[in-house]
Amino acid sequence: MSTWTEYVFARKLGRAPSPGDVVELVPDLVGFHDLTGYHVLEMMEKMGGVEVFDKDKLVVAFDHLSPAPTVRAAEIQVYIRRHVRAIGLKNFHDVGEGIMHQIILEKYALPAHFIFGADSHTNTAGAVGAFAQGMGATDIAAMLKIGRTWLVVPQPIKIEIRGEPPAAVTGKDVVLHLLSVYKAEGLNGYSADVYVERPSAFPMDYRATVANMSTELGADAMMFVPDSETYAYLEKTRGAAPRVDFVPGGKYIDEYTVELDRLEPLVAAPHSVDNVKSVREVEGVEVDQVFIGSCTNGRLSDIEAAARILKRGRAKARCIAIPASYSVFRQALEAGYIDVLTKAGCVVTYGTCGPCIGGHFGVLGPGETAVSTSNRNFVGRMGANDSKVYLANAYTAAAAALEGRIVDPRKYL
Repeated sequence: MSTWTEYVFARKLGRAPSPGDVVELVPDLVGFHDLTGYHVLEMMEKMGGVEVFDKDKLVVAFDHLSPAPTVRAAEIQVYIRRHVRAIGLKNFHDVGEGIMHQIILEKYALPAHFIFGADSHTNTAGAVGAFAQGMGATDIAAMLKIGRTWLVVPQPIKIEIRGEPPAAVTGKDVVLHLLSVYKAEGLNGYSADVYVERPSAFPMDYRATVANMSTELGADAMMFVPDSETYAYLEKTRGAAPRVDFVPGGKYIDEYTVELDRLEPLVAAPHSVDNVKSVREVEGVEVDQVFIGSCTNGRLSDIEAAARILKRGRAKARCIAIPASYSVFRQALEAGYIDVLTKAGCVVTYGTCGPCIGGHFGVLGPGETAVSTSNRNFVGRMGANDSKVYLANAYTAAAAALEGRIVDPRKYL
């Protein structure tokens, strides 16, 4: 018996290291996107040339400034495409295919995999039980060339999610609750093993949101211990679900339980991810723009939640909805959700980070306030330095779009 963190390291290394040990390992998957890929390839050229240790283990996706909003962004994409062709890379996802983290979750990530990407929210793949971590461009460049990387083995902690979420409570509220407990960067040096008491009550979309924002918690990794929900998701998206022989046990340095039935819709108020309040505390704040999407909350359940609210009328605030991948967009289209959102006045596209990083498709102007389902609300994150961003789940965001102010979305459910 062991912790999940101990299990994945022992499985990879053939031995069980101790927290604090420095280990070398071969990655199962490495990724970069258009915004970081330029720097990765530039560093590889400085190291003697762009040569990849195993091209089948590299995933490249264009998502941050995609479609290219400037000539410089287009130049960078041309540069990366040239190298992709030279490498003969098959795992290349060009403009419109989706956000890298969503693509990795849909197509590549597996339980106990070690996944590294040149982006801080690579942690998203922890939703299926992968040890996933973001690294800098130099680290990723070196990893791709030599086929190895090093890690300090983190301290394992246990988080248990119990019960079923009440109306308008999603994975976003769970991770905001955890931020209220541990604070930003509070889990630095730790790996969080997450156990779900009732797997079907906390689906993969919710898990991906929590794993994604473990970055804001500072966690080295956050991994949902594989269960029936994990394998059902893998069977649906891959047609196969390789199982692991994990027996729960081991010693954790800390344990925390999230009681879902005690949660309510939460927000992170400006300008910190751990400035967490209940939606009731900020009701009435006027909103100029709403963004529903990103690698945090651009999944089918988020688009469905928004449609449940926005079917009631036309949005009073500007509303931008961006499913995280082409696959999610198609599913939302077939379910009728896109029709609902466009009739409500939302601008809908897919497969781009866009407003989340203040890149395009909805940059905030001076003094404007937004409600966003993304992962950060720092000063200037989505545009002007004096703009304000409230982070929330898709129900709360859609209700804010509908009324032009922050309201408790439960009244619409």
